[in-house]
Amino acid sequence: MHGGRRARMTLAPAGADVGIVFSVAGADIEAHWSRVDASTLRTQLAGDSASVSTVEHVMAALAALRVDNALVLLEGDEVPAMDGSARDFVSAIDEAGVVALPAPRRVLRVVTPARVSDGAGWAELRPAESGLHLDVEIAFPRPVGRQRLALDLTPETFRRELAGARSFGFLRDAERLWREGLALGANLDNTLVFDARAAINSQGERFADECVRHKMLDVVGDLALAGAPIIGAFRSYRGGHSLNLALLEAAARSGALALELDSGHIEGVSATGRSLSP
Repeated sequence: MHGGRRARMTLAPAGADVGIVFSVAGADIEAHWSRVDASTLRTQLAGDSASVSTVEHVMAALAALRVDNALVLLEGDEVPAMDGSARDFVSAIDEAGVVALPAPRRVLRVVTPARVSDGAGWAELRPAESGLHLDVEIAFPRPVGRQRLALDLTPETFRRELAGARSFGFLRDAERLWREGLALGANLDNTLVFDARAAINSQGERFADECVRHKMLDVVGDLALAGAPIIGAFRSYRGGHSLNLALLEAAARSGALALELDSGHIEGVSATGRSLSP
């Protein structure tokens, strides 16, 4: 999407408690907020000798389908753009299937509120009884405008409501982004593009509010860098990768997230709370 180069990715099994690890140019990079080194229009992770860009869509698919352990093998330094959404990653995981591992599943429970802001934009995490509740609001110039969506994240809601929502942008910003070395691989096959009046893609929008759905997809991918699934309620207004990741760091450093074993039943995971791996 951003580098404009060809890339190839393979999702491979991993053992219990490995987590999600990106393997790039012989280097392993843990999928964790502490590894983030860029968050402008994408989330980029860096290791000691390599980096991997635009991890948010595959991370969202893995997290939403409750895959806790996987190796992401990359030829190239950026996750493939596919169609700009997480739909192909979901299909690949569903086709491969997942298996339960004989280890307890750990979660991070929000125990006290955490909030960050940046000008008019803000993001927060608050305690919740179970699961992850998402409430995202965006405000862009027309024709996107102001959109808001709230839902409880489950594999089913992700497949139905979020996975197909594509990256989006404005035609007027294209040349500036190219000068900055961004969106070099963006095109009408992997990006929902708006001019001053409407989307210029031949088939238009997949949802009437596709933009806020994609922003929520990004939230799922960024929160997946917490190190374990989050139990809590997320809310943002005019957010993005930078605010999502700043919130994760603030919550972790303030003690707002408490690590515990998942002793309850979550759909897609056995009642004993065992981890899943593709």
